[in-house]
Amino acid sequence: MKAFKPHLQGLPSYPYQKVEAAIKLDQNESPYDLPPELKQTILERLEHLELNRYPTLHAEDVREKLSAHLDWPVEGLVVSPGSNLLIQALVQAAGRVLDTAPSFPHYAFSARISATPYQAIRLGEGFELPMEALLEALQANPAVLFLPNPHAPTARLFAVGEIRRLADQAAQTGGLLVIDEAYHQFSGTDFASLARANPHVALLRTFSKAWGLGGIRAGYLMASPEVCNVIQNFVPPFGLPAHTAQILLAVLESPGYVQGIVQALRAERERLYQALQKHPTWTVYQSQTNFFLIRTPDAAAAYRALLQKGILVRRQDHYPGLEGCIRVSVGTPQENQRFLEAAFSLAEVSHA
Repeated sequence: MKAFKPHLQGLPSYPYQKVEAAIKLDQNESPYDLPPELKQTILERLEHLELNRYPTLHAEDVREKLSAHLDWPVEGLVVSPGSNLLIQALVQAAGRVLDTAPSFPHYAFSARISATPYQAIRLGEGFELPMEALLEALQANPAVLFLPNPHAPTARLFAVGEIRRLADQAAQTGGLLVIDEAYHQFSGTDFASLARANPHVALLRTFSKAWGLGGIRAGYLMASPEVCNVIQNFVPPFGLPAHTAQILLAVLESPGYVQGIVQALRAERERLYQALQKHPTWTVYQSQTNFFLIRTPDAAAAYRALLQKGILVRRQDHYPGLEGCIRVSVGTPQENQRFLEAAFSLAEVSHA
């Protein structure tokens, strides 16, 4: 197809394939739907929605409610159908992208489809930040540096001092540090104060994890007005559907359920971690998210064996430094128990 840009020829698709299973622990979703009374409120609001009318131009109604919820200036917010679209927008606007390896694959994927220069620097021993290499790369040339914190897919939380050093370096060279806080509720961290003080820091957040709204696709960017003015132009006008806006407005008016879900998942995360430390052949890494990275002797074999028992997890062994690794979301207590029973039964089979 000569009508397309040459770099798009043969470009591989985003690395995900849907698989059905009774217990789904592969996408770091919340295992809990919204509280019934809140869901009923949403359904009533949707019933009165005029579907023949366009939504607001740039999700102004949601941004105003979100601004009050976050105590963040409305002009410093961009809302879109999923934070992945905001990642694409940031990459399209960037002159150069910096990343860690391994990392959330949509950063690299977005760079490939937009032909933005891209550099990934390998994490250190124990998934530590390669600080000196990152600082040197930021100093050499202004760039947008994506840093998930807590990190995906390792579930590690980076030190505040390290992130401040990266933020300072970005400010000195005119770069932008984008802290992807998709899992921040599970770690109890919040870099809003850093982003407020330093216009060279932006935060990405999502409604897909702790809020339990993966099915509606919604995320937002918190940044300086200067950054938001640029990124808003990459988000199509009238881009946030009217029904999505009504759902977001309803949950922002009744956000109390989120903390209960976060506490429940943190408790289950600790229970799983303690149990998996006793596994004879798997190594579980400590997590500050709603998922675990687990190193197995053979990721493909572990994946297949778990799937045969009706449990779907995510292979991660194609990433550098993650040989043998699988990723497992924290589910409900019943789902987690089924996973543990399956995990230890596999160990018994391998030792037989």
